[in-house]
Amino acid sequence: MTLAVNSRAASRGRLAAAPTEEQAAQVRLLLDERRTGYSLEAPFYTDPEIFAADMQGIFGRHWLFAASLAEIPEPGDYVTVDYGPYSLIVLRTDEGVNVLHNVCRHRGARVLPEKTGTTGNLVCGYHSWTYSADGDLIHASSPGETSFDKACFALKKAHGRVVAGLVFICLADEPPADFDEVAGIFEPYLAPHEIANSRVAYQQDIIEEGNWKLVMENNRECYHCDGHPELACSLFPTWGLSEGIVPPHLEDVWNRNVEAEDALRGRCTRYGLPFEIVEELDTRVTGIRISREPLDGAGESFSATGRRLSKKLLGDLRDFRLGRCSMHLQPNSWFHLISDHVITFAAFPINEHQTLVRTTWLVADDAVEGVDYDVDTLTHTWKQTNLQDKNFVEMCQQGANSPAYEPGPYMKSEYQVEAFINWYTQRMREHVA
Repeated sequence: MTLAVNSRAASRGRLAAAPTEEQAAQVRLLLDERRTGYSLEAPFYTDPEIFAADMQGIFGRHWLFAASLAEIPEPGDYVTVDYGPYSLIVLRTDEGVNVLHNVCRHRGARVLPEKTGTTGNLVCGYHSWTYSADGDLIHASSPGETSFDKACFALKKAHGRVVAGLVFICLADEPPADFDEVAGIFEPYLAPHEIANSRVAYQQDIIEEGNWKLVMENNRECYHCDGHPELACSLFPTWGLSEGIVPPHLEDVWNRNVEAEDALRGRCTRYGLPFEIVEELDTRVTGIRISREPLDGAGESFSATGRRLSKKLLGDLRDFRLGRCSMHLQPNSWFHLISDHVITFAAFPINEHQTLVRTTWLVADDAVEGVDYDVDTLTHTWKQTNLQDKNFVEMCQQGANSPAYEPGPYMKSEYQVEAFINWYTQRMREHVA
């Protein structure tokens, strides 16, 4: 189900200035030098001007995952989303969700400086300019003012969409047109989990000292998964491999994975759940990969034994042994949906060498902490995995900063990394053309 969202195009803010011809030419040259199957040249991970181009060409033009409805469950609830030079307010209303630039139209102060909260009207803390939930300026009194036209100073708006309980935002005047098609692909996979009827059990923000592309590259492969001992208890470390490239020490795991996959497909067929892989990471503007895959052990959740971490099933699911629904969306998000909880991940670039990674654990709305789940146990596997990934990303950033760095080859199991980089280079070529 898609909620109504206010997104009046005429009131949207202008994006950051386009690159100069000289800057665009430099980016085009680097893109043209990119060798297929290899990582990017160092400036793509280290240069502030390329980061600025990324903010314009990627984060200023494409749909981004911002939050879930579980984070803003009632009208008046909001979250602020910051990335690069932008700050957005994602505000729940009676009709849906509004997305507003968090920039007062008086002198540019942040209207809502907090990460999350509840509000009626939006009141800037500097001079008390007051806006409605739609962003209209409704109060800006000042002694001596007689001809001030408040209608000219509404908060600037961005596009917002809600699909299957997830909120997406886009700053472009004309967002990518294929988002409706992509929503049609992933909504049937996510709908049974009823994210809109879940609640937040925990949220973690980590700042990784690495470029946002390194964060996404790290996420798109499991070649490094030997470095995730907690995750390896439930996630098959053969993820990303195919028959013929499985190393000898993982053959037993591969066979166990095949058996678990056959059993999972039988259960999905019984319950009418989609499970086939849809992989269009670099063949469309809004790149996606989604599938339902088995978990190791008991096959129920991300725990040391694979057993469930919450006693409450999500939505209308009827079985804990449904593995994980895994979704990747370009450019900034990935998701794991299990029968007992959902984990959302979003990467928000801060600058060319820092990225905020926000992880949110969602449980059934009637699940009671301390009774149905323990928050430390629920979050343990991915808290540890996130810290390990932070270390891996920072190792790569340190390497990219070195004069000795040169692009290296992606392995066969890293084909999704190549797909991400191919998607990125296509979009950036369009931007600087």
